[in-house]
Amino acid sequence: MAESAKSPQTELPHRAFGWAATDTSGTLSPFHFSRRENGVDDVTVQILFCGVCHSDLHTVKNDWGFTTYPVVPGHEIVGVVTKVGNNVKYFKAGDKVGVGVIVESCKECECCQQDLENYCPRPVFTYNSPYYDGTRTQGGYSNIVVVNQRYVLRFPDNLPLDAGAPLLCAGITVYSPMKYYGMTEPGKHLGVAGLGGLGHVAIKIGKAFGLKVTVISGSPNKEAEAVGTLGADSFVLSSDPAKMKAAMGTMDYIIDTISAVHSLTPLLGLLKLNGKLITVGLPSKPLEVPIFQIAAGRKLVGGSNFGGIKETQEMLDFCGKHNITANIELINIDQINTAMERLGKGDVKYRFVIDVANSFSSL
Repeated sequence: MAESAKSPQTELPHRAFGWAATDTSGTLSPFHFSRRENGVDDVTVQILFCGVCHSDLHTVKNDWGFTTYPVVPGHEIVGVVTKVGNNVKYFKAGDKVGVGVIVESCKECECCQQDLENYCPRPVFTYNSPYYDGTRTQGGYSNIVVVNQRYVLRFPDNLPLDAGAPLLCAGITVYSPMKYYGMTEPGKHLGVAGLGGLGHVAIKIGKAFGLKVTVISGSPNKEAEAVGTLGADSFVLSSDPAKMKAAMGTMDYIIDTISAVHSLTPLLGLLKLNGKLITVGLPSKPLEVPIFQIAAGRKLVGGSNFGGIKETQEMLDFCGKHNITANIELINIDQINTAMERLGKGDVKYRFVIDVANSFSSL
């Protein structure tokens, strides 16, 4: 008789515990599974905090159509190293480290050779991804993770671990396109469309680059927060035609962080000649691209994934230098389903972070 498939609890030698979704309801519940043993190139991390990204919500509900259940989400992981393999040179037990969106890549392709592992054609994401040993990766809503040293990030000493965790996705997702598309020239005008987990970090990074920053949002109650608390220079209410008309042709760049389906036409109208509109929000359905409007203003519409490991470390160091963190609401793991519901409604300022260490010790 053929040997039955091993369960997630026993297929690997290292016992682990987390919270997983098991169907498209997206409801998370306690889940016992296993991690691989620490190899010669591996770092084992005791997870202390994990941010709750909008991608986690999309994944647990299978909005993008490629979720394999059960799935433990979480790719904004911060923790402490507990074990390193013999070949590990740059980390030791006790180090504070981060693990972001990717935990493996082919290491051989042109992208990997250029430190752009995030564009590798054979990436292994931190969760919901097939690993090379035939198992599936599980994310940071859990107590431990084992990661190849190449994909581990050193966390700046001066940044708080909880408020710094969202930088591992939200931070690099806005930092990388700003660097690649040349959206960092001091004195230029940056529009930030959408004020959520990505948008609020984009304000802080934009200001650190010396940009004039304007928030573009359809919610009038966000103006005081954007300007008074987060440091934006101005605010444009996108639902007010007069305000949008007054702002037409005033911006050099826009980073579009909106995750819902929306029209690009109003945003393109805000750009100057040669302006750049970069989308990072990943709506679940395609957006229409108004070609005539783009051609008439010689404007660019681009996109960006997160960033490679080298650039993510650069971003963390930049945020450490400028004391940039996310504005967070710290939660226990047993509050995660309520947090997911609120995230879906945009009811968070501006990132939920799970207090993994304290949550799991009390269970």
